Amino acid sequence: MRKRKYFGRLLAGMLLVAGLVVLQGQAANADDLAVIRQRGTLLVGVKADYPPFGFRAPSGELVGIEPTLAADVAMSLGVKLELVPVTAANRIEMLEQGKIDVIIATMNGTMERRRMVEIVKPSYYAAGFNVMLPTAANLGSWAELKGKSVCGIEGAYYNYEATTNFRLQIIPFPGTTEALAALQQQQCAGLLYDDAAIEGLLSDPAWHDYAMPLPSQEVQPWGLAVRKEQRAWAEYLSGLVKKWTKAGTIVALEEQYHIRHSKFAEDEHQKALGK
Repeated sequence: MRKRKYFGRLLAGMLLVAGLVVLQGQAANADDLAVIRQRGTLLVGVKADYPPFGFRAPSGELVGIEPTLAADVAMSLGVKLELVPVTAANRIEMLEQGKIDVIIATMNGTMERRRMVEIVKPSYYAAGFNVMLPTAANLGSWAELKGKSVCGIEGAYYNYEATTNFRLQIIPFPGTTEALAALQQQQCAGLLYDDAAIEGLLSDPAWHDYAMPLPSQEVQPWGLAVRKEQRAWAEYLSGLVKKWTKAGTIVALEEQYHIRHSKFAEDEHQKALGK
């Protein structure tokens, strides 16, 4: 009798595990585009500390260039929009875990990232890395930064390049807010960051004593990202990116947020118009 009960419990446990494996497989193979439409809500990972691309307004609302693009995606699908704050360190993990449906968060498509997620083509923007420095530092070359400590962001693709090529000593922080606070407290000589984000910061009077005097490095295209094996969802987003490019949406948003036009955005817009 005991053996029968034991084997009964063992069989039930095996069936439960098998059921969970099947469900996990179904979740992994789910059509995300269909799931979003059925759910009625689009979950988009955006930055909350990267003006003007993604930041919090005084009201606490997430706003900026990329939240605006996210809103256009939701509108095209006829669903509600939920913006989810992400960081460079956690955005891919949140996508893989299904906590967001798409990343629109200043991410370029490095080879390592392409192995983990599907980077939508074409790209919608491009930026390089640079250093925001006190104007009083009066530095004119990257060589002058050799051996100096700079504040940086955990997970930024260019951290390796900066340490290898320019021998910078990076003090990593989980987000921009912490890195900027450390810069103000003079814990580091400057902020290693995306040049597009630095331009946004320099438009703030709070940073009037800072500048970006060095030439930008390693300009890389930014792409939307979805989970692997989501061809329909990726193709849908690809069509929207092409629409934004032809309509000059990015260029108009740069004007709206008072930053210089990126050469990439202007060139792609002109190409789309056949000029």
